Amino acid sequence: QVQLVESGGGLVQPGGSLRLSCAASGSILDINAMGWFRQAPGKQRELVANITSNGRTRYANSVKGRFTISRANAGNALYLRMNSLRPEDTAVYICYAEDLMQDYWGQGTQVTVSS
Repeated sequence: QVQLVESGGGLVQPGGSLRLSCAASGSILDINAMGWFRQAPGKQRELVANITSNGRTRYANSVKGRFTISRANAGNALYLRMNSLRPEDTAVYICYAEDLMQDYWGQGTQVTVSS
């Protein structure tokens, strides 16, 4: 089992930056990949970015060049650096992790981009 707890969300003006964190605990050595999804009101949950255990990253087209995903070397934390934020980035950002057996999800942290 893996437990995930996000932090770092908040209100930011357009063009601003935020850094999200996800603290992982439990059987973290079995994790193959971690990442961030987001869900805005009335929209489907979408993958924002993910990173595999060997460091390979993938980003949604809408965030490429603005967001950077990274992972602590110990595997116990995941980060999402978000620059040049736009109103359409407003959503609940949810951390996830996967091992060979199942996916694990955090509770999410709200990011609101508004002037």
